[in-house]
Amino acid sequence: MTPSEILLMGAGGLAAGAVNAMAGGGTFFSFPALLAVGLPPVVANASNSVALWPGSLAGAWAYRQELARYKRYLLPMGAASLLGGVAGGLLLLAAGDTRFAALIPWLLAFATLLFAFSPQLSKALKRLRPVLAGEAGGDHGAGSPAGWFVQLLVSIYGGFFGAGMGILMMASLAIGGHEDVQHINALKNLLSAVIYSVTVVTFIVAGAVSWPHTLVMLLSASLGGYWGASMARKIRGPWLRRMVIAVGGALTVYYFFRAPG
Repeated sequence: MTPSEILLMGAGGLAAGAVNAMAGGGTFFSFPALLAVGLPPVVANASNSVALWPGSLAGAWAYRQELARYKRYLLPMGAASLLGGVAGGLLLLAAGDTRFAALIPWLLAFATLLFAFSPQLSKALKRLRPVLAGEAGGDHGAGSPAGWFVQLLVSIYGGFFGAGMGILMMASLAIGGHEDVQHINALKNLLSAVIYSVTVVTFIVAGAVSWPHTLVMLLSASLGGYWGASMARKIRGPWLRRMVIAVGGALTVYYFFRAPG
């Protein structure tokens, strides 16, 4: 690796960890950085998952006080995240570089649109979801079956790609009856860590990880994740959302133009 490649991956990891902890969408920064230094698509995605895993743990740790009230709720949702993460990781490995490379622009387009219209999605889900008895406070229990199933689908997507997973997960938590933004962020960070954990094991066993590249991004993403979770309590405003949407849109256009065939 050249110094410029190390700098590019370090910057991508730092931005990804911070943005994931604040709102989601960090893969828009880290995954393209790994592709830019020459990694094959599947290896880049697998390495990206490994690199962002500690950042999710760091972000969840920063929210440990908010998570304390959700002990029973986290058991079924953690199981959905684990099963979905394994399934998504295996789907990625089965797809191979050629098929996955062809899907990249479509996945980026989906994730960008999802991120851009997440406020409207949240409002729609708020109107549709049932009013749960646990909303008033305390431990929310196991949530709803719909929330569990949506979390399973989100986890499959997260294990396969990951960009926009945070937004999808926020939607699944809204279906489950959560409204407090800080609590949703805390749960999203922890459940993301579960997904990354099982996909990491899957990718390592399959030998799909480029460790030199991963270690550079892992360190920077961990620092970014903890910093981002701390700043999320203080920073609110449209600038972060606009930046992520702009980056996602630009990358979508770029990969459509360079897509094979």
